[in-house]
Amino acid sequence: QAIASATIKYFSSHHPSTRVSTSPSLNRSSFFADKPQSATIQRQQSSSTFLYSSLHCQIQHTAHITQHHTMTDDYDALLASVTSRCHATGQSHILAHLSDASIPTSAKHSFLRSIDEIPLEKLSSFLSGALAEEEKLKTMDPANVPAEDKIEPFEGTSASTTSSDAATAQLLERAHQIGLDAIESGKVAALLLAGGQGTRLGYDGPKGMYDIGLPSGRTLFRLIAERLKKLGALTRKGDGAIPFCVMTSPLNHEQTTSYFRQHDDFGLDVTFFPQGTLPAMTDDGKLILETPASLAVAPDGNGGIYPAMVKHSVLSDMKAKGVRYIHVFGVDNALVKPADPTFVGYCIRQKADCGNKALWKTSPDEKVGVLASRGKRPCIVEYSDMSKEMSELRSEQDGRLVFGAGNICNHFYTLDFLEQVVVPNLGNMYHIARKKIPYYCDEQKKTVKPTENNGIKLESFIFDVFPLSESMTVLDVRREDEFAPVKNPPGSDVDSPDTARRLFSNVAKKWMREAGATLLGDLESDQCEVGPMTSYGGEGLEKLAKGKEVACPFSV
Repeated sequence: QAIASATIKYFSSHHPSTRVSTSPSLNRSSFFADKPQSATIQRQQSSSTFLYSSLHCQIQHTAHITQHHTMTDDYDALLASVTSRCHATGQSHILAHLSDASIPTSAKHSFLRSIDEIPLEKLSSFLSGALAEEEKLKTMDPANVPAEDKIEPFEGTSASTTSSDAATAQLLERAHQIGLDAIESGKVAALLLAGGQGTRLGYDGPKGMYDIGLPSGRTLFRLIAERLKKLGALTRKGDGAIPFCVMTSPLNHEQTTSYFRQHDDFGLDVTFFPQGTLPAMTDDGKLILETPASLAVAPDGNGGIYPAMVKHSVLSDMKAKGVRYIHVFGVDNALVKPADPTFVGYCIRQKADCGNKALWKTSPDEKVGVLASRGKRPCIVEYSDMSKEMSELRSEQDGRLVFGAGNICNHFYTLDFLEQVVVPNLGNMYHIARKKIPYYCDEQKKTVKPTENNGIKLESFIFDVFPLSESMTVLDVRREDEFAPVKNPPGSDVDSPDTARRLFSNVAKKWMREAGATLLGDLESDQCEVGPMTSYGGEGLEKLAKGKEVACPFSV
């Protein structure tokens, strides 16, 4: 703007007969709005054209120089800051190739920015804590486990939707209304874990964009978004009542946000934020270069949700919106109930700071982590860490497995718990994963893929915060009503799109029968569908079903 003003001033003083546009859009034609016909004016115009062209070149040159100086200044400042931090933390070796003229400055700049985002000053404590945990687990004597590490049955409150007890049914009916009231008052947010890719499904893209083969062609993303929209519509606040957050990964963030944009966010209030990454390290804490200008990095596990919510201001934004409760769940369940009012309401009624929706194991050898207590604190114990005796232990009262509350990554939190308890303890929740890390070899001048583990990736799990809870509760739900996992490729016997579609279809048939329909045709069809915008959980189907014959397959 300053250059444009000076140019206009120049022409006004040297060529008063030429009318100069003061439009913000400065172009050649705007200098000559009128077309004077005299030879003198034409010469003046010709002269002005030459002067304009010269000045235009000078303007472009000046802008280029200015941009170059700005970029240089930014680069120099960033280099100085990163160099200082790397030197202070013993990571100067990763800057060894910055003097290489063959590496473009833009690549060096990106490299420095990526380093600048790493919490270099905290990596040492992250690693030492994780290594100490690894060593403790290696040396622990199973026959002489310290009291603080002893695994016992979960001691918190629990309820089950599978119970036939009248008092439990009344409790959960009341909880459902509490949940709806909280949703209507804007106190509940839904958060989807959507960082996974569809690689195991044979699909090249975000897992949430996968179509499991329903008649409507709905993707996992669409199923979840429309259920959330329908749930909001069941309240007086309307279908936009529930704030919706989607945690992506750096790998699929653009594809995911683009997909939602194409569908106008399904009419929801959606916030997207990417999961974080952490650099790979050697045993002594040295960062590993994958190329001369890039670090070997990996996602920080689904427990990365907590630092990511802080980094991207998700928690503060929720607080500003009046949110008090958050329901978190994974994308790979075709029957998941986002912001489930029964689960949310039950947790609120129990005054829980953290809640876990679980499926009770039907067999001791089912390979799923279970909710238990370790040192009197709630935790998830992996099936591989349990003895045969523990896995097979059954209750004398109802015969169910004592260690049976299977974890399905479906959790409730209060915002206060996340802000006041979890966030201050983020540095204490990392675990060691020893991996084959591709690294840059100076001698071979190329990236080498090792055949044996040569490095460490730090990861955390979403359930690592459970021991911090002071009032955790569990809701056990029916497997056939709420769990249709999509993990394995089509044709697999378990957890595949085919098994998920069959489970989804069975729920649709069940709802129609309960609403009064008589089902005819192919009763074994896996192509029966009740769309999420038709019903969230089986409600409101009487007009379509009561007293009617419905042929299978169907889609309503």
